[in-house]
Amino acid sequence: MAVVETERHGQVLVVRMNRPERLNALNTEIRSELARIWTDFRHDKHLEVAIFTGTGRGFCAGEDMKESLEKGRPGGERPKMADPFMSGALEKPVIAAVNGFAMGGGFMLVERTDLRVAVREAVFEVSEAKRWLLGGYNHGHVANLPYPIAMEMALGFRFTAQRFYEVGFLNRIVDAADLMPTALGMAEHLLTLPPASRVNTVHMMRHMRPQASAEQQMLAAALHDHGDKNDLMESRAAFAEKRKPNFKGWHDSEDRYRLPTLDSARAKYR
Repeated sequence: MAVVETERHGQVLVVRMNRPERLNALNTEIRSELARIWTDFRHDKHLEVAIFTGTGRGFCAGEDMKESLEKGRPGGERPKMADPFMSGALEKPVIAAVNGFAMGGGFMLVERTDLRVAVREAVFEVSEAKRWLLGGYNHGHVANLPYPIAMEMALGFRFTAQRFYEVGFLNRIVDAADLMPTALGMAEHLLTLPPASRVNTVHMMRHMRPQASAEQQMLAAALHDHGDKNDLMESRAAFAEKRKPNFKGWHDSEDRYRLPTLDSARAKYR
């Protein structure tokens, strides 16, 4: 059984993650297969729009914690082949058809799409705050959401599809039976546009999305190093073992009051 399945509907490619027993968690195999499929899609002259979805109860549960524990390092292994969907090199529009849980790295896959439709039961979570030393500070900013909602996302609260629709993160919420017909209908609309108009407009809109500044990213890098990094694997072990984590926080308890600043980050990373 392929971990990613594809279907062609004329000029539309459906890309379906297919590890339902693991809620389509991102292991090395599925990351590598997605990189290959997105590369092929990018260069296929007969395909113009993609729909990205999952099999089963989950769109994607994010990082495969069991694989991370087996390898002894967090974050998962990136594929050897460059992934144009993740890098932003993909010129063609992608529609997310969110069939269930979209957590952590799975949320980030939805975030990279251009249009989004979800079933009413879908649940979303930006999980960095639970797994790293810095929460998902940039996701609400990229989505152009108000500060308290962006803060809620960054601190790992869960969102229903209805809430995400209300704050403007989703284009449509539908019953499960209408998920793929709605996504295909959106794709068919895109195909009615002049090809250059579709490609150029998507390209321009992506460039208008807010981004964290270079200095803010330096500060984020410093904060990723500020704390006891044993907590990274402890969070994953606790998840896999279904127990409460035993976090340390800092090697020196006074470090909570010695947070990196923009000036110290500049000195460290420039």
